[in-house]
Amino acid sequence: MRGLLFALVGALAPAAWAAHGYAIWGDMKYPADFSHFAYVNPAAPKGGELRLVSNLRVSTFDKYNPFTIKGNAPAYLSGLLFDSLLSGALDEVGAGYGLLAEDVEVAPDGLSATFRLRREARFHNGEPVLAADVKHTFDTLLGPYTSPAYKTALEDLDGLDVVDERTVRFRFKRLNREMPLTVGGFPIFSRQWGMDNGKAKRFDEVVMDIPIGSGPYKIGPVRFGKDITYVRDASYWARDLNVRRGSANFDRITVKIYRDNTARLEALKAGEFDLMRFFSAGDWARRVDGKRFKTGELVKGEFKHRLPAGFQSYVLNTRHPKLRDARVRQALGLAMDYEWMNRQMFYNSYQRVKGLFMNTDCEATGMPGPEELALLEPWRGQIPDAAFGPMVVPPRTDGESTLRDNLLKARDLLRQAGWQVRDGALRNVQGEPLVLEYLDSNESGARVVTPWARNLEKLGIQLVFRPVDFALYQQRLQKFQFEITTLAYPGTHTPGQEYVDLFGSKAADTENSGNLTGVKNPALDDLLARMTGASTRQELVPACRALERVVAHMHLMVPQWTAGTHRIAYNAWRLQPTASMPPYAQGEAWAIDTWWARPGPPAH
Repeated sequence: MRGLLFALVGALAPAAWAAHGYAIWGDMKYPADFSHFAYVNPAAPKGGELRLVSNLRVSTFDKYNPFTIKGNAPAYLSGLLFDSLLSGALDEVGAGYGLLAEDVEVAPDGLSATFRLRREARFHNGEPVLAADVKHTFDTLLGPYTSPAYKTALEDLDGLDVVDERTVRFRFKRLNREMPLTVGGFPIFSRQWGMDNGKAKRFDEVVMDIPIGSGPYKIGPVRFGKDITYVRDASYWARDLNVRRGSANFDRITVKIYRDNTARLEALKAGEFDLMRFFSAGDWARRVDGKRFKTGELVKGEFKHRLPAGFQSYVLNTRHPKLRDARVRQALGLAMDYEWMNRQMFYNSYQRVKGLFMNTDCEATGMPGPEELALLEPWRGQIPDAAFGPMVVPPRTDGESTLRDNLLKARDLLRQAGWQVRDGALRNVQGEPLVLEYLDSNESGARVVTPWARNLEKLGIQLVFRPVDFALYQQRLQKFQFEITTLAYPGTHTPGQEYVDLFGSKAADTENSGNLTGVKNPALDDLLARMTGASTRQELVPACRALERVVAHMHLMVPQWTAGTHRIAYNAWRLQPTASMPPYAQGEAWAIDTWWARPGPPAH
């Protein structure tokens, strides 16, 4: 769900307008009468099957409800089964076009948005999609039985009114540029989902009830522990709509389940499925090979994108006393030798993450500008003094500085924070050693974290690698029961309310929120409010750059690495890609959405 929200968030226009969609600053790439998105083949044949593996860290599933906290839903379910009021385009950022809604109107004061539903919109059970269903969806997602991420994203939603049978009006608590597109990006489900003999179940009891959505696919054959197949709805109501033309081309999409990454890779080489996206540079460089690659049946493709880099990082949980001092956190970062890792382990295939908004207009560089300083100045004394100077640059070991230089700086910072080596370990004034636990859901993660741990040992710090099964890993993250872990945060060109979930003070005290660092700072709350409330790009950019500066200088995370391409291996005999990948596509989502099935292997 969050990926769709990142794709759709935008800003309020200065005046009321009713249109076929909504854009960040009012300019839309596609006019009202557009026939299809430019990156699809509108004549793509329908049919065939796409076989792939899960894009989730956990492959198996135990529920069909993707909105509740407990359990795991199947991969891709939400995007395939549920339509939303608006649909994003993969070649444009910060815009949404009418899907369930035929038009959207935002009030002149920006405090409400009205959507009119299409008369032809239908759920899988044949019932029309009505305003009452939209209200039921949002009332449910804001209720007590769903993930708190929905409540955070909808923090500024004041209410929803059913104007008439097919018109809904969302009311907002304050001017928030992202809210019309945020509500437009939420999946909509039927009031009938979860009904039992005419009575609605409590939503957390809606577990294996087949979802009633309005998307292009339904749940088909399921073999628990092995695979799930989504079947294209031949009577899909929006199949000829401009935002859907040329998409949802496969009759069946089967998601296979394997016990680990090695099993998945061997299954790909054996021809058990057709497409797999790779995140491991080592696998891509050394292990993606074999007979089917030599014959041309399987093809390795690197597809360059223009997505924001995101900020994959080691996350430091400041709720723990050992990690509350920013000098300790900065010292941990100085011990990571990224340049050595990129050469020796990653085949020079990555770039170092530099902040929250790398590769976007919000990226902060050099000294803060006058507008940023104006936002930072009221908080002098409550934010690091360094935030008023140059932007943080991750330490390097391939230029003027060496690893030894960085470790000496780290040692000095630790001494300033009260940590000194005594009796063979780094200890505080109470004599407690600095031992930190690194939590991971995959034992193979030890390979990547070991070089960092070796360097920390030179400082007297012990980093204990703790692998646990994914269910326990999820539970510990939800309850913030960890000290250090790794997470890959998605990036966005239009940051908004989702960052309140990541860095807002209220989220720090909310179980299962995105604020894993535990940061609570009024300056961040103020900058987040200014960022989400910006009504122009000129207001947005200084606010998000100032936010990035403060977060970076707090050293809440140790930045890792990012790639500028999607690495995808696919069966060229069974799948036909579109001519080129749209710049803002999310990896395999491009294939699922726009590719089609070839009639068979090529003639020889």
